[in-house]
Amino acid sequence: MNNMSSKKAMKQAQKQAYAKHRSSITNNKFNIKNKNLSKKNKKNN
Repeated sequence: MNNMSSKKAMKQAQKQAYAKHRSSITNNKFNIKNKNLSKKNKKNN
């Protein structure tokens, strides 16, 4: 029983870590895009 539950816990932890990783990547891309846009706008002004 303990072996099975620990395997489940490992899988859940991996899923959570992956989800965190994915969300941080998308956030980084979004932030970079925003920074580039704001720089372009400042140059035009």
